[in-house]
Amino acid sequence: MFGKLLPREGNFFEMFNQHADKIVEAARAFSQLVANYSDPHLREQYNRDVDNAERAADRVTHEVNRLLHKTFITPIDREQIHKLINTMDDVADLIQDSAETMALYDVRMVNEEIMRLTDLSVRCCDRLKEAVYMIGKLTDPATAEAALKTCEEIDKLESDADRVMRSAMSKLFREEPDVREVIKLKAIYELLETITDKCEDVANVIEGIILENS
Repeated sequence: MFGKLLPREGNFFEMFNQHADKIVEAARAFSQLVANYSDPHLREQYNRDVDNAERAADRVTHEVNRLLHKTFITPIDREQIHKLINTMDDVADLIQDSAETMALYDVRMVNEEIMRLTDLSVRCCDRLKEAVYMIGKLTDPATAEAALKTCEEIDKLESDADRVMRSAMSKLFREEPDVREVIKLKAIYELLETITDKCEDVANVIEGIILENS
């Protein structure tokens, strides 16, 4: 009888997976936006795709936070669930911010640096999804090991993005005569690098979950 009074453990792992899917969807749409930047119609279409994916990710985040308040027994620490889903949501938000900022600042064309940072962001998001998909199976030592390895790959990609941004900034300040362009591009580079930073934050949360639960 008492068991019936306790709310059942919600399927948090499934919702983490759904959110990770939306992050990758947003990242891929943003990548397409950058690749097709010279075509205003395609740019608008991919911008909408980024928005839709971010909104869907938002809905999952709200659902996880709502369920957290209602669930008596959670599969992993409450604080970790809260931190993980909200840090993942920051990644989706930053991808949307990047797309929005490029439109707001009226960036006319994308350069090689934007393309390289976008590519690293997408690869980070792909690895993030892989790591998130393993969280529900961490009791298996091989899965825990594979998840840690994936988190290390995210760290490495973040370092790569950091290097690309530093060299992009250096080139920008040396070679770009138009102050407005400098301001625009500096903001875009920083936002794109922050996507990889935030993916690394997610990886750190996942590493914490692995260490506590394996």
